[in-house]
Amino acid sequence: MKIHTNLPFDRSDAPAEFLTLDAVKEISSCLENLGFDGANVTDHPVPGSRWLDAGGHQAQDPFVMLSFVAAVTTKLRLQTGILVLPYRNPFITARAAASLDVFSGGRLSLGVGAGYQKAEYRALGVDFERRNELFDEYLRALHTAWRQDEFSFQGSGYEAVGNRILPHPQQQPNPPLLIGGNARRAIRRAVEFGDAWFPFLTGPAMNGTSRTSAIATLDDLRSGIRYLHEQCDRAGRQESPLLAIGSPVFPGEVLDSMALIDRILELEDMGFQQCSVNIRGATRVQWCEDAERLANEVLLKL
Repeated sequence: MKIHTNLPFDRSDAPAEFLTLDAVKEISSCLENLGFDGANVTDHPVPGSRWLDAGGHQAQDPFVMLSFVAAVTTKLRLQTGILVLPYRNPFITARAAASLDVFSGGRLSLGVGAGYQKAEYRALGVDFERRNELFDEYLRALHTAWRQDEFSFQGSGYEAVGNRILPHPQQQPNPPLLIGGNARRAIRRAVEFGDAWFPFLTGPAMNGTSRTSAIATLDDLRSGIRYLHEQCDRAGRQESPLLAIGSPVFPGEVLDSMALIDRILELEDMGFQQCSVNIRGATRVQWCEDAERLANEVLLKL
C-alpha cells in the first residue's frame, strides 16, 4: 500500500506557517525523509462563499504547488487529488502536466474529476450541466496531445489542427490518470480512460452544494469494485484499473493508530494500492511532528 498525504498549503488561515517557500521545503522534505510515498494537492481556483462558509477551503494552483514540491524533493510522488478537468482547456492541462512530469523526473500522478461546485463552474464560465460530457472529451484530448508528435482534435468551441505539445511526458504513454468519483459513470470512465479508479468515502449524503454519490460504508465500496470488474469484462479490458482512495477514514470518523492500520489493511485486502492519511497541526512544527508520529505508528507497521 502506497501512503500519501494531503499537503497543508491551503491553510490561508495561517499564512506565516503554511504559505511560504520555507514551509514548502520543510514539509515536503519531512514527508520524503519519513518515507511517505506521495503528496496530494486539490483544485479550487475560485471556490464559492457558500461552500467555504460550510467548511470548505481555499486551494493554491495545483501545478504551481507541485512544481515547488518537486524542486525540493527527489522521490516524493506528486499528485493532484483532484484536478477538476473541465475547468481548463485540455491543452493547457496537457502542457502543464507534461512540463511538470518532465522536470520532476516522471513523478506526476494526475488525479482528475468532474467537480461538483456550481458556483465555481459559473465563475469560470463553464457549463456545469455539461461537466460529464466535457470531462470525457477532455480525457480524449489529453490522450491525443500526449501520444502524438503532431495532432488534430475537434473539441467543444476549440480545435487543434496540426499542433504539437513537446516534449511528451516522461512517463509514457502518459502520467497515471486516476479517475476520481464515486458514481457508476465515474467507474465506467475509469475503465475507458483511466489507469486507476480514485473514489472517496463520504457520509450518507453530501451537503447541498455537492452532487457527489455517497460511499457511506465499506460495502458500498465493495459494490463499486464489483461494478468496476464487471465493466472491465464488458469492455474487454484485461487489466483492471488500479485502486486508490482519497482517505481510509469516513468524514467525522476518528481512528487511533491501530484502528487506522486495520482499516488500511482491510482496504488492501479489497485491492487498494494507495490511500492518503490526514496529518494535523496548527503550526508546521506540529504538522511535521504529527507526520513523524504517523510514520512511526502506522507506516513502519504496515
